[in-house]
Amino acid sequence: MNTTRSGRPALTRPDGTPVRVLVVDDDPDLAEVLSGALRYEGWNVRTAGDGASALVGARELLPDAVVLDVMLPDTDGFAVLRSLHEVKPDVCVLFLTARDTVEDRIAGITAGGDDYVTKPFSLEEVVARLRGLLRRAGMARQQEEGPRMTVGDLVMDEEAREVTRAGDLIELSPTEFELLRFLMRNPRRVLSKAQILDRVWSYDFGGQAHVVELYISYLRKKVDVGRTPMIHTVRGAGYVLKPVA
Repeated sequence: MNTTRSGRPALTRPDGTPVRVLVVDDDPDLAEVLSGALRYEGWNVRTAGDGASALVGARELLPDAVVLDVMLPDTDGFAVLRSLHEVKPDVCVLFLTARDTVEDRIAGITAGGDDYVTKPFSLEEVVARLRGLLRRAGMARQQEEGPRMTVGDLVMDEEAREVTRAGDLIELSPTEFELLRFLMRNPRRVLSKAQILDRVWSYDFGGQAHVVELYISYLRKKVDVGRTPMIHTVRGAGYVLKPVA
């Protein structure tokens, strides 16, 4: 299976070429950080700082997805979206906004947006949501992806994003899902906190190992509660996922 530098399965356009993403935000630092995280996925990324340049970029790039700030210096994201749909009707749009009211969410979806992320946000959340949007829209596919991974009685369907243990469905957040996927790809292998941070969170958390401990505890409560444990701590070394004998 081909993977990105972040350890996730590589996501490409159906013809095998890189996914095309346009990032539109008037904060150049934020736009650069976002575009860097998306390029880390192996995608072709272009940035724009206002509505006018966004439309120019869209005509040239013909993006599969657009990360679009609602508040822009020359217009608002909703107006830009309407123009984007004239350029590429099937483009996926993820809105970024500092506002989190129900009315704002309704406005974004009504305008034709596919999803909505509120600032401040984590880079891995934006990447995960974009990957989900692109796959659901049929705009992208994972390279050489097997439909399921199985470790003991733990089964992960990557395409459906479902996890079961002994047939019982386990509800996971996007981050929990990515962490468990990394563990399941490396059964019986001890993974250090640094390795997990690099593969699951990329560089977003700056080496804060406590976030790994926190999410391992979340996973244990969902995967191991009431059952023989599969997730084990190797003191001073890291964590390992083992099938139950």
